[in-house]
Amino acid sequence: LCDSFLCRLRGLTFRRDLGADEGLLLVGRRESRADTAIHMFFVFFPIAAVWLNGEGCIVDAKLAAPFRPLYVPRAPAKDVLEGPPWLLERVELGDQLCFTEVPRG
Repeated sequence: LCDSFLCRLRGLTFRRDLGADEGLLLVGRRESRADTAIHMFFVFFPIAAVWLNGEGCIVDAKLAAPFRPLYVPRAPAKDVLEGPPWLLERVELGDQLCFTEVPRG
């Protein structure tokens, strides 16, 4: 969960891989196309980028390639879910995602 500016800025930068069951939720403050744009500078592997509006509905989803400078959603979004590429096979536009906290330990 990334809900600070610095955490969202860093994202998956400089990570060497992403586990099959890992992901990163970039939590935004408002719906916007510009505020939810992502970069892939120094991300060394492809990821699924899934943009969600304020209700958790998917408004766009793309395979983001390493070192691409910019990905902008086709519609305003509030949050971005970054995960393994197979995620794109399990979601589609209009799906509503709900996240719950899982206790650790």
